[in-house]
Amino acid sequence: MLARRYVYVFIGLVILLVFVAFFGVPLLWLLLAPTKTDSQLAHESPFAFGSLTTFANTFHKVINYQGQLMLTWLKNSAIYSFGGTALALLAAIPAGYGLALTQFIGRRALLAITLVVMILPSTALVLPLFLEASEVHLVGSVWSVILPFAFFPFGVYLAYIYFSSTIPKDLLAAARIDGAGEWGVFRYVALPLARPIVGLVAFFAFVADWTNYYLPFVMTYTNTEYPVSIGLQILIGSAPIFSPGTPGSAASEIFRPDLAMATLIAILPIVIIFLFAQRTLVKGMLAGATKG
Repeated sequence: MLARRYVYVFIGLVILLVFVAFFGVPLLWLLLAPTKTDSQLAHESPFAFGSLTTFANTFHKVINYQGQLMLTWLKNSAIYSFGGTALALLAAIPAGYGLALTQFIGRRALLAITLVVMILPSTALVLPLFLEASEVHLVGSVWSVILPFAFFPFGVYLAYIYFSSTIPKDLLAAARIDGAGEWGVFRYVALPLARPIVGLVAFFAFVADWTNYYLPFVMTYTNTEYPVSIGLQILIGSAPIFSPGTPGSAASEIFRPDLAMATLIAILPIVIIFLFAQRTLVKGMLAGATKG
């Protein structure tokens, strides 16, 4: 029995190491690639460290690509993501509270619709959203991206689960007995207790908005309107290794280390937000695990 147990432990460790290698090796390569030139990346060990000077030069080249276009893409992503996240919170948190703790005609149907829409591919809604934005002449504007980002059914569902399983209903009933209206109960009692789920919904909404490619691609027209998700595709298209006929000097061309650096810059805001908000995120994910 003891030998069998050790065999199971060994097999489990092997499987775990395989998964760690599968997901960790690409990340390690991504971190090391900007420290080398394209020639070094092609001919030396993929996990060899280059130099910090090369890393700094690669960073400077990517940031200043075509008149600091990367900074413009980052700014656009920040505007779209923070604007869409703010609107998503304004819509999702009250909606989840209403579905969980109030009774009204059509409540169950609305909850069912929310669940159905949540599992729909987001790309399936891009064309109807484009036609709608085109009718009101919003295509090409900031609002054509921000307003659709406010539609976040997954956030509504998270808030619904939290409010229905964690908030003590006796506490809300006591506030109503004291004369508070439904908005007062939500604003002064439920919302302060819902900080973990607000943080969790905000993080998921921000990540979804920051990494969204298809909606901004359809709604915007020019390089100066694109977010960084589309900007990365533009950089890939300008790399000679992927587009051999791409004109341009060696100083302006984008090579593999530059693409790796651009990817690191693009994901850096998400990593920073995660590091500062991880405690809130853990509380939000554990909220509702036990009956409140």
